[in-house]
Amino acid sequence: MSAPLRIVLFGPESTGKSTLAERLAARFSAPWSPEYVREYWDTHGGVITAADLDAIGRGQVAGEERAVRFATASGAPVVFHDTDLLTCLIWDDLLFPGASPPWVRTEAERRARAMDLYLFCDTDMPWAADPQRCFPDAEGRAMCRRLWLETLERLGLRWVEVSGDWPQREMRAVAAVEAHLKR
Repeated sequence: MSAPLRIVLFGPESTGKSTLAERLAARFSAPWSPEYVREYWDTHGGVITAADLDAIGRGQVAGEERAVRFATASGAPVVFHDTDLLTCLIWDDLLFPGASPPWVRTEAERRARAMDLYLFCDTDMPWAADPQRCFPDAEGRAMCRRLWLETLERLGLRWVEVSGDWPQREMRAVAAVEAHLKR
């Protein structure tokens, strides 16, 4: 049994990653792993400190691996990840400079190189308010967009931009997944 393709929904906050991960999983009858920090936030009263970064990283990895095991066992050719450990690292560095556990930095880059494709969700969607989100203004969104894109480029990862309104986004994402599955 071959390993499923691993596709990450990647990008700044409020770009539709969670919705798109769920929709793609349904369309391709595949499992997906949710963004772990949302669960952590909810179970910890909306408070996250630098001391929580290790647990958040471990929870993110565990969720990704659980989805991969399910995909492998069910024979699904693909698994979708609503963000990944690399996203955790970007947020660690942005919100808690210097506090990311060393293993997160090493493992994030190693794991990122093992992913088959990143779908970069652009910031051209309207902002959706959420207590977990930090950068609602145009300047903050542009800064985040730049950080996520620089990360993809710096690591030389395979990625496709997903932008436009919902129908365009979904169409571009589906086309990218289908093309990757045909490889």
